[in-house]
Amino acid sequence: MSDQLSSALAQARTHPAALHRLRERISLTTDAARRAGGYLAAAPHRAIAPSAGAVAALESFRRPLQDAPRAARDVLRELDEIGSPATTAQSVGRYFGYVNGGVEPAAAAASILAGAWDQNVAMPTMSPAAAVLDEVAAGWIIDLLGLPHEAVATFTTGATLANFTAIVAARDALLARAGWDVDALGLQGAPPIRVIAGDEVHVSALKSLRMAGLAPGLVERVPVDASGAIDADAFPTDTDELTLVLLQAGNVTSGASDPFARIIPGVRERGGWVHVDGAFGLWAAASPTRKHLVEGVELADSWATDAHKWLNAPYDSGVVIVRAHEDLYRAMSMQAAYVATTDDRPLMHLSPHMSQRARGVETWALLAARGRDGIAALIDDTCDRATQFAELLGTAGVEILAQPVLNQVPVAFGAAPGQSGDDEITDAVIAAVQAEGTLWAGASTWRGKRILRLSVSDAATTVDDVDAASLAILECWEAVRDAHHKR
Repeated sequence: MSDQLSSALAQARTHPAALHRLRERISLTTDAARRAGGYLAAAPHRAIAPSAGAVAALESFRRPLQDAPRAARDVLRELDEIGSPATTAQSVGRYFGYVNGGVEPAAAAASILAGAWDQNVAMPTMSPAAAVLDEVAAGWIIDLLGLPHEAVATFTTGATLANFTAIVAARDALLARAGWDVDALGLQGAPPIRVIAGDEVHVSALKSLRMAGLAPGLVERVPVDASGAIDADAFPTDTDELTLVLLQAGNVTSGASDPFARIIPGVRERGGWVHVDGAFGLWAAASPTRKHLVEGVELADSWATDAHKWLNAPYDSGVVIVRAHEDLYRAMSMQAAYVATTDDRPLMHLSPHMSQRARGVETWALLAARGRDGIAALIDDTCDRATQFAELLGTAGVEILAQPVLNQVPVAFGAAPGQSGDDEITDAVIAAVQAEGTLWAGASTWRGKRILRLSVSDAATTVDDVDAASLAILECWEAVRDAHHKR
């Protein structure tokens, strides 16, 4: 480096404006960390859902943008004082809604550091550190799930985009095998692709089909058993090389998985493609005691899952995995002179994202902290807590619609203990539970019946949390029954 250049750099780094900006950023980051610590310290002592007053206070954010700048410290204070009380306390062990995971301490800390890094990982040359961490984390996931070593994985915003990415890869690969080049010819006039799925296929897979130009309304639905898993005996045996099959690891209500070992081999032998939507259930493969529940899942062509659900990475973080690198690359690569690269793993060629944040850093941190045994323990412990829920509520006379297979517990409430669930009473109990504040869980409808769906996805959930949550649910049910009988 020349003396002249060294002098210029020194002046740039010590310029008063540059120093002020750096010092302000350090001060604000420290203040934000302090406020985050205060939020975490208070979270276990508040209701899981925000109060009506806290939600009402959010109206102060709905104002015209002012003309003059404001001090960043004032903006941060407003965000904390008004925004923090109106959040849902999702990582304290008593949030059981929507299969939302909590967040592992190592992953949360890594998120803070990665935020300071502010890296774009479209290509390795943009951030060598983030690229390596992404590659390692993706490889660890493939290994943990017992998937083919030659498969390629990449991070997305969530399982919906992971499903979409895999479905586009499947679409283009199937058509390429039939001699149709989607890149050159588009989809109009292309050979039709037959799509088969179970009756309880998740809506994110159907949305992904629509975005990929494959009509959800034309999907052939296969009957499912009492748990929501596909009935293998009813699965078509006349699939061919233009067939896309969507299977599921972890029914969103029951936790059950499709019979992969009975379905996948025949489909692939006849030239079809099998994609597995495993947003949360695929992680059963990481537990030696529960991997039999997804036996045969490794035989598929592609998989989608989330790191921000059962794995407890911060939002947003999905993962798409495709067996053959060339199939993913064919569907997702983009070329331009200004982003030409000879790197082995440019992420912008593996998913719809071009610019993208360094999601893999957080997942690398939590995997590195927990190790193989720790991930298995996370899966097993949350499944055990789901079983604890079912035992406590079932013993008290709550209707358990499906005994826990993984971490999902669908329940309904009758007019008296031991009676079949009544929709009106179940909805009233759900409203009471959500208002009471000890826990939060959501409503759904399954097999024509209203249910409270308990999803144990937070690694922070303890035996005591489930005891307290079960007691709160039962007290709300008792109050609803008393009011019902007095009418």
